[in-house]
Amino acid sequence: MAQRKQQKDVISRLAQSGEEALQRLGDLPGGARLVEAANALRDRVDELTRRVRALDPLERRVTELERRLDELSKPAAPRKSVARKPRVRTTPPAARTRKPSP
Repeated sequence: MAQRKQQKDVISRLAQSGEEALQRLGDLPGGARLVEAANALRDRVDELTRRVRALDPLERRVTELERRLDELSKPAAPRKSVARKPRVRTTPPAARTRKPSP
C-alpha cells in the first residue's frame, strides 16, 4: 500500500513538474509560438488518425471486391459435352422434295 502511495506521489510530482516546465516555456521569448506549433501538430495528428481509421472499412471493401473479381476471372470449369443424338427422320428423303406443279 505504501508503494502505491509513493508511485502516486512520483507521478503527481512529474505531472506538476511538467506543468511548470510548460508554463516556463510559454514565458520564454518565442515559447508561445512553440506551444502553438505543438498544439497545431497535435490537432493535425488527431485529424490524420481519424482519416486513417476511416480507411479501414474501405480497405475491407476493396479486398472483398478483389476476391470476387478473382473468382469471376477464373476460367469457367469445362462443361461435359453431351453427345447429341442424331436426328431421326420420320419421312423418307424423296417425300420431302417438292414436285413441280404442271
